[in-house]
Amino acid sequence: MLDRLKSEIKKTKNMKLSARNQLKGKIIKVDEGLITSKVMLDLGNGNIISAIISKDAIADLDLKPGMEAFAIIKSTEVIIGTPCDCKKESDNCSCGCH
Repeated sequence: MLDRLKSEIKKTKNMKLSARNQLKGKIIKVDEGLITSKVMLDLGNGNIISAIISKDAIADLDLKPGMEAFAIIKSTEVIIGTPCDCKKESDNCSCGCH
């Protein structure tokens, strides 16, 4: 079963994705934990993004520092925030920013 799955993965190597947010970068660090690992990807210009993925995925993709990789972001919602300009310095601010 596993060999068949790996074979299918190889066949779809050049697959197109529906996720439009695909950020190209270089892996700078892989911190392996017991079950999951944190992968840090340098996108350039001081921009770094990280992802928590399974150790199995690290092994399957053979991820190592220095490799080119993509952060593919698929989300059903994005939350936007703005800085508060109420100028209050207490915890009693009515806007809830403190």
